[in-house]
Amino acid sequence: MSDIQASQPKHRKSWQLPVVIGVAGLGVAIAAWFYLGNAAEASACPVQAMPAQVIDAAARGELAALNGTGQGRGYADMAFKDASGADMTIADFKGKALLVNFWASWCVPCREEMPALDAIATEYNSDRFMVLPINLDIGAGGQEKAQDFLDEGQFANLPLYADNSFAAFERLKREAVAVGLPATLLLDPEGCELAVLQGPAEWHSNDGKAVVEALIGLRG
Repeated sequence: MSDIQASQPKHRKSWQLPVVIGVAGLGVAIAAWFYLGNAAEASACPVQAMPAQVIDAAARGELAALNGTGQGRGYADMAFKDASGADMTIADFKGKALLVNFWASWCVPCREEMPALDAIATEYNSDRFMVLPINLDIGAGGQEKAQDFLDEGQFANLPLYADNSFAAFERLKREAVAVGLPATLLLDPEGCELAVLQGPAEWHSNDGKAVVEALIGLRG
């Protein structure tokens, strides 16, 4: 009896080892899949250290929380819709430096930030630069709530663009770019990330204008 009992652990180990190896191999494969997928997105643009440093140097005072990045993340394929429901991507604005602001009507800091963003858009929007707000209200009536807020505020230069799938922001979270709203990306004319701001800012200030002018000035 003791001989049989002593042999049982050996039998268990003989089949446990390939199972453990198989599970470990599957884990490595899954990790590699996630890494390669994120790396493909993250390397969509060339690294732009100098332009990012120019933006970072301009980010003072009211914009001190803005961080120059330029690490190669690109968003030309980021999808959303216009007010009519037509499909759009960041690439539709190719040729313009962009201040892309992610907001929602239920987000109090977002709402407080909108007048300053509208003022910046009014002063600087051109064939070289644009403030691009992307609303993230989800669920039934989300787009209507966003439009009502914009109408009430009478924002002349903040048109409604929306992603009620929340996929655009999930992408930012997945790439560790942003964790909450509001969040702002500064993009070059090819849709490449140059700087990131997590949280609200007083954009229509001397500090905000200095950042926008630095971004526009990168085009020469």
